Amino acid sequence: MESKKLRIGILTESNHLPAWSYKMLEHLLSFDCAEIVLNIKKKSTSTPKRSFFSKLISEPQHALFFLYKKYDERRNSPKPSAFTLRPLESLIQCETLEVVPKSTKFSDRFSQEDLDIIKTYEIDILVRLGFNILRGDILKVARYGVWSYHHGDNHLNRGGPAGTWEVLNHWPETGALLQILTEDLDGGIQLDTCSIQTQKKSLIKNRNMLYWKSCGMLPLKVKELYDLGEESFFQKIDKLNSGISLYDAPLYKMPKNRDMFSPLWTKLMLRLGRRFYKMFYFDQWILLFEWNTNNKLASSFFRFKRILPPKDRIWADPFLIERNGKHYVFLEELILGKRKKAHISVMELDKKGNYTTPIKVIEEDWHLSYPFVFLHNDRLYLIPESNENNTVDLYVSRQFPFQWERNKTLLSNIKASDTTLFYHNSLFWMFTAVAPIPGTSTLDELYLYYSDDIESENWKPHPKNPIVKHARFARPAGSIFEYNGKLIRPSQNNAGHYGAGINFQEILILNENEYLEQNMESVSPNWDKDLISAHTFNRLGGLTIIDALIKRRK
Repeated sequence: MESKKLRIGILTESNHLPAWSYKMLEHLLSFDCAEIVLNIKKKSTSTPKRSFFSKLISEPQHALFFLYKKYDERRNSPKPSAFTLRPLESLIQCETLEVVPKSTKFSDRFSQEDLDIIKTYEIDILVRLGFNILRGDILKVARYGVWSYHHGDNHLNRGGPAGTWEVLNHWPETGALLQILTEDLDGGIQLDTCSIQTQKKSLIKNRNMLYWKSCGMLPLKVKELYDLGEESFFQKIDKLNSGISLYDAPLYKMPKNRDMFSPLWTKLMLRLGRRFYKMFYFDQWILLFEWNTNNKLASSFFRFKRILPPKDRIWADPFLIERNGKHYVFLEELILGKRKKAHISVMELDKKGNYTTPIKVIEEDWHLSYPFVFLHNDRLYLIPESNENNTVDLYVSRQFPFQWERNKTLLSNIKASDTTLFYHNSLFWMFTAVAPIPGTSTLDELYLYYSDDIESENWKPHPKNPIVKHARFARPAGSIFEYNGKLIRPSQNNAGHYGAGINFQEILILNENEYLEQNMESVSPNWDKDLISAHTFNRLGGLTIIDALIKRRK
């Protein structure tokens, strides 16, 4: 028997919604598990929008922040903008209840008359897309409460403005929280979290990406409630909130002039330092490897030997395959100074550390990287990243190692990076980092697909997608491997900057309905002074190979 759709009410302040929340509702309605039955609209008080100069005059204590934000807006206008207004009527047709709450400077409280009207709609979930901090019985009028976003990691940052303090303080990640509101400001019942890599050069870009990234959380949680039912869903939520949650940071507010001096000085020094750096150095991806005879996991990275490419190119994303006693390294090769379009090359590497000059084996009209190469049923396959072509393509070897043919397109119309396959329990599992909508990146969401046929063009998406939603752990960093009876998924740490380190995630549950992993260990590129980043780890027998970004003299 099909369950009744969940009845949703929305709390708004206008007949238009910013693009991110419009997209969120559009996504929610696409699941066919919910219907929007009421728009509770705050009656406009028709306060005229203040000009930039009137803000400067009326709030001189925030002048430096206003000026910096204006400068940032002129230099950076991310597209698509998460804040372009979209007409609500083009998405939903439902009844509207206009209310005049009792308002203070920061909060809104509903009258009993309005609450009684709202109760007649038998709403399951109220979604807050406007209003100030909600107080009183409005928090209890819907069966499952008021669901609201907080654009900030509520363990580190309560208050606002969204996406601002993370940039000013150079925090590695910017988080967002979906919660059921309580009287405790930003300390409600946690439903879900996500994070992006902080866009440290721009408040505007950081805020834009954060809002786009977060818009998928609420639709997925509503669908999960619908699929699991009330009891099972809230058992999971209770478990999620069973720990101690403390907050020892200040309540963040709009930056004052004194708050801006240090960040602006730091940004100026970093910019000048970068210009000086570029006069004498350049950044280059290189390969590092270690052989051992006992097949143990290489754990001391300072022992790794380097493979330095010529100064006119980079070598990155190394993958290993052994054929007829020879070890081959497939890699991304990019010629510097040209169009940013890499190709796939291959080299041989022996136990003495001798290697051959890489030979180009796959080139397309689009950028290629991350050459995931593997053997199945005596047939050699390779899946390179083809994000720029909006596909995940499967290549087969026609004459190993130099001749490859594009055989199938496994996924189309998708922004996917670093696709990694793993065969487990008679199924192929495809792990890939996805940018689900324009305005997001492939650094912070991991998607999972599965099929019983390697050459299938109908891979099934996992019901828990995205299975990871954080920049620190999401993106694949190499082949999944078994070690001491555990399944290990290497992943990139992209918090702070691209390739900030490599994680080793233990896969605890992997089936058609559930996925669960936990972090076992993480490494950062700290073993040499010239190291900046590392983002690929692969091993085959006694050979382990990684890549690293180094500072190199021109």
